Amino acid sequence: MFDVPGVLNLVFFKKVMSKAKFWQMIGRGTRSCSGLMDGEDKQRFYIFDFCGNFAFFRMNEGKPTANQIALQSAIFNLEFQMAYKLQVVDRQTKRLIAYREKLVETMSGKVQELNRESFAVRQHLKCVDLYADINGYQTISYEDTQTVREELAPLIRPDQEDACAQRFDALIYGMEPAYLSDKKYTRAKGDLLKHVKAIAGVANIPEIQVKTDLIQKILKTDYVERAGIEEFEYIREELRGLMKYISRDKVKYDTNFADDILSTEWHEAELDSDALKNYKAKAEYYIRKNQDHFVIAKLKSNKPLGEFDMKSLEEILWKELGTREDYEREFGRKPLGEFVREITGLDMNAAKEAFADYLDEMNMNSRQIYFVNQIIEYIVHNGMLKDFSVLQESPFTDKGSIVEIFTDINKWTGIRGVIEQINANAMA
Repeated sequence: MFDVPGVLNLVFFKKVMSKAKFWQMIGRGTRSCSGLMDGEDKQRFYIFDFCGNFAFFRMNEGKPTANQIALQSAIFNLEFQMAYKLQVVDRQTKRLIAYREKLVETMSGKVQELNRESFAVRQHLKCVDLYADINGYQTISYEDTQTVREELAPLIRPDQEDACAQRFDALIYGMEPAYLSDKKYTRAKGDLLKHVKAIAGVANIPEIQVKTDLIQKILKTDYVERAGIEEFEYIREELRGLMKYISRDKVKYDTNFADDILSTEWHEAELDSDALKNYKAKAEYYIRKNQDHFVIAKLKSNKPLGEFDMKSLEEILWKELGTREDYEREFGRKPLGEFVREITGLDMNAAKEAFADYLDEMNMNSRQIYFVNQIIEYIVHNGMLKDFSVLQESPFTDKGSIVEIFTDINKWTGIRGVIEQINANAMA
């Protein structure tokens, strides 16, 4: 470690797993320096953290601050999710195809606006180049949605548009993927109705009067309950420009309390906050951020682990990030590989390769291929499929039960064997 009292800027350009070292690095900037600038003493210093160390050491219960993204980034992420969900065969209607094309055009335009000379952008040029081109959105996998959320969405530049309109966009864009996934979005509907009621409360404004029919339809009929993607988009486009008229009353309280300071004490242990001790959050964060580590990469790509691989995982999870006792306190006796795979999921290409024999139209009919694709989607997202009871629920049963779809039991036995092998590769 160096000691230069005049340091005003610290650049963290490496990942740090040691809490003690983290504070030592910060300490390089805390050295006092009198008469540093124009006779003034050193008052502050700046830290430029390019590797997420602050996020790593400042997590709340399992919710890293690194996962909180700006409004414009959140909107881009939701748009990409929509493009992903609109690929499936039953959504290839003329209107939805046109809607997806419009989304893709908008997203690629935002990516093209990025400054390629920017340090942050240069770290993700491969992803930027892919999605600056409209053709990059042609086939989107679940894995792509995660990559975009982590690498590309945070780079998107804020628009100059009204923030109120953008927040309304985010609200509607959040409802649309939920609708496509048959998920409940009761809270979002409630928020939508609150916004529309607030607009109705200032209906003397000419811009709002023009939209009276739509406002009344939303508030006094079941229009929102019956709405699909086209209706949600119509609501968004028609009403987003009116959000700026919603009154946002601010209550200001002035207080003037005198504090009685009884004593001032400094305890070194105060640096060891509960957030820094959260083993579960630290372990999960490390796995997500280090998916190129050779063992983690093997787990994600469905490669079986050897003895050396397991020792490497133990070194990370039982020594670098904490102890074996810490791990077992959080996760019990769960195999290390299973824990990692549940976080990373399985690579889509690896999953398709594993089930290649059961995606062949020469051997399987359309219902069987659909069923296998649902299994692939589940394993890509969850990493494993251990609870076979989920196969008795939607979307697996959307085209019939296992018994109805696989009249030849040998085919189902083979598919089950692939699933069990994928699970086994994570538990060596």
